[in-house]
Amino acid sequence: MALAQSAPSTQPGTQGYWWYQPPPRPAPDEPASEPDELVKPAIPPMAELARLPPARIRKLIEDQRDYAATVLSVEAVTDFWKLEDFARRKARAFAGVTQIAMLAHPELNSKSANPMVGDARDRMTAQKDALRRQYLRAHGSEFALVMFSRASCAYCRVQWPILQRFQEETGWQVSRVDLDQRADLAARFGVEVTPTTMVIRRNSSQRMVIANGVEAYPNLVQTAYNAVRLLSGDIRPEQFLTGAGEEDGFFDALANGPVSASDPRVIGGDMVSGRRP
Repeated sequence: MALAQSAPSTQPGTQGYWWYQPPPRPAPDEPASEPDELVKPAIPPMAELARLPPARIRKLIEDQRDYAATVLSVEAVTDFWKLEDFARRKARAFAGVTQIAMLAHPELNSKSANPMVGDARDRMTAQKDALRRQYLRAHGSEFALVMFSRASCAYCRVQWPILQRFQEETGWQVSRVDLDQRADLAARFGVEVTPTTMVIRRNSSQRMVIANGVEAYPNLVQTAYNAVRLLSGDIRPEQFLTGAGEEDGFFDALANGPVSASDPRVIGGDMVSGRRP
């Protein structure tokens, strides 16, 4: 077997990993490169500093920090903290102007749709709960809730009473499927984790997982509500995080114009239905 030549190949396209070429040596009269010298950053006057964009201010602060940490002089450290103080005040000034902008344009302010005061939040929460219950009850004859479990699954025994509460408050049919007895259903529905809770549309192939593992009751109701709206075509996938009563509001991703050019008649394809390609 012939030995590989030690000289690098001169063929085009051979300057890669397998064609190592040592770096060229400096010419005899070329001075060796020296490490970068420590240079004191030039801090502009305050009026000029105030007009710099944030990226340049951040770079100046970083340079001054490195310089101060190297020379360890009181003057250099003081200049660093002066820059930090300037950045803090600039940020507070921006926050002040933001406050005015939010008051002038409440549609950009989350407080218009998400009040912070306790009594108002309680009333808003009760209103959303009522909307979800009303919607789910109205669609109870179209959908059912199924929990896939196993006899050895301790978490399943925790999740099942939560689903029974869902049944009591919405009037839905809720079923429990033991995969130890019906292993064929695990493959059919693509279930690998127990408990898995799924919304299934009656007389249809549409289905959607709404919980893997134990899920708290409020979260289960919210996810079931959005799943039914999605499967029914009342919302698009981009609106899945839109809560009850939040349509066309601050928390609706499509309120001020679609963020997606997808066909609104398509409901998420295989990801939503649970069908495997």
